Amino acid sequence: MGMKSFRLRRMEQYILEKEHVSMEELCREFDMSINTVRLDVAQLVSKGSIKKIYGGVCSNHQNSLVPFEERKMKNEDKKRAICYKAAGLVEDGDIIFIDSGTTAMYLVDFLEERKNVTVLTNNLNVIIHAVPYPNLQIICLPGILERKTNSFVSAETGKILSRYNIRKAFFAATGVTENGDVTNSSSLEYEVKRAALSGSEQKYLLLDSSKFGKSALLTFAEIADMNRVITDYDMNPALLELCIRNNVAVDMTEPPEQGL
Repeated sequence: MGMKSFRLRRMEQYILEKEHVSMEELCREFDMSINTVRLDVAQLVSKGSIKKIYGGVCSNHQNSLVPFEERKMKNEDKKRAICYKAAGLVEDGDIIFIDSGTTAMYLVDFLEERKNVTVLTNNLNVIIHAVPYPNLQIICLPGILERKTNSFVSAETGKILSRYNIRKAFFAATGVTENGDVTNSSSLEYEVKRAALSGSEQKYLLLDSSKFGKSALLTFAEIADMNRVITDYDMNPALLELCIRNNVAVDMTEPPEQGL
């Protein structure tokens, strides 16, 4: 990553964390002239993660987590179809990680024919969904239950996850920007995702189409870090182009059959 890209990412994260920042504050924080700050801000505005306001800039999205049950209901059919598609990537004997998030929670429902699969997860709903399947060995990552994500998180969760040899990791995201930043809203979940990213042989992003073009507080990966993106039939052509440029394979679900 070049110095300018690094600076832009730091500035973007600073603005998203603060939510409202004056141009003068950015000059002081990053030790830059007002003209350089204006050029950097213009790039971030074009990216879509921030917007200009009188005298400064602000976040262009809500940093606060939407409650789990509210997120769960959104695009549920598409998420189940994505998980059905993703389940085809799981083989007998695999050791997999399934992270928190409503897009990934249905994956275990489609693994009943697999043999001897070990599932590492901090996702409470994945744990509950896995109970009826004796073919799945579930390793629950420790932590305190975070109710907005229905997941177990702590400062140690990511460190413990890093001990395991993960064959395939299945990630959800709050949003993916047009530049390929894969983002989430929780700082504790960020550490878990980063540990899974660095410790997995294969990385798969499960992304319903409504998430593309959106940004959240933290960037836990780049699209180029993923081996494959599994998304739904409403996939934005720009996402496909982004994946092609970064040599990331793409799987798309089939559109539902039209009723009579």
